[in-house]
Amino acid sequence: MSWLTYACQHLPGVTVIAVGGELDVTNEGRLDLFVRESRQRPGDHLVFDLTEVHFMDSAGLRVLLNTYAYSRQHGGSVRLAALQPMPARLVEVTRIGEHLPVHLSVQDALTAALTPSQPPRRPTAGNGAPVPGGGEPASGSGEPASSGGGPATGDSGPVTGNGPGAA
Repeated sequence: MSWLTYACQHLPGVTVIAVGGELDVTNEGRLDLFVRESRQRPGDHLVFDLTEVHFMDSAGLRVLLNTYAYSRQHGGSVRLAALQPMPARLVEVTRIGEHLPVHLSVQDALTAALTPSQPPRRPTAGNGAPVPGGGEPASGSGEPASSGGGPATGDSGPVTGNGPGAA
């Protein structure tokens, strides 16, 4: 059985779930249960800190996608942060990053999660009328830049867990 560690930190407006080890079919149920128990509300904004996840298979990806679908259905969001090369490759190949925002650092993910999203602006002509066929602006991703840094501290201590077979 693969080892897996997890911890939860509730911050104002967002919950960070840090995962470590190998996220696969042998432990996906434990992580899924931990995520469900860690939510304060169904519509929470969640950030998965995957800094210490060195392996993830499709079962692990399914936990992230199910969490995303549930959060979105209830007005929340899910963001992935600090992926290692192997999990990052899985996210790239499966094109999951088109649905789940991926950030280089936890701080970037926290900043994005706490920044109110704005509807895309439509290009306008000089008189303020929409330009026919105009779509989203071509400048950037719409996410704020961040200077990186370590995890933020919150108003409650971390909740941690280790499943059976944890190292």
